[in-house]
Amino acid sequence: MPRYQLIVLTNAVKGRDGEFNDWYDNRHLADVLSVPGFTGAQRFRLEPASGSTDWSYLAIYDMETDDPAKCMADLQAKGAAGQMVMSDAADLSNATVFYASALGPRVDAPKR
Repeated sequence: MPRYQLIVLTNAVKGRDGEFNDWYDNRHLADVLSVPGFTGAQRFRLEPASGSTDWSYLAIYDMETDDPAKCMADLQAKGAAGQMVMSDAADLSNATVFYASALGPRVDAPKR
């Protein structure tokens, strides 16, 4: 079955990072992973290499599906039906979401 990654870039409302991270880690990940096709997730704090970034957090969800658009529609439907609790500590004003497919296999550095 084809694999995809859903990439989500987000921020917390200013001063509410702790509440945002608690909600994301202890509620939101499970809500998303309950949607068929979503198989795993990992979150990251973005550490700008230089300058600044528009986002503080990155989540990468693994998807295994023949139809990623249907997975996304099912996820949105769950939210619209009130089956996914959103936190008001999430600043959704510039949240960015997209999914990607691999162009080739993963390339690892040689063992040293």
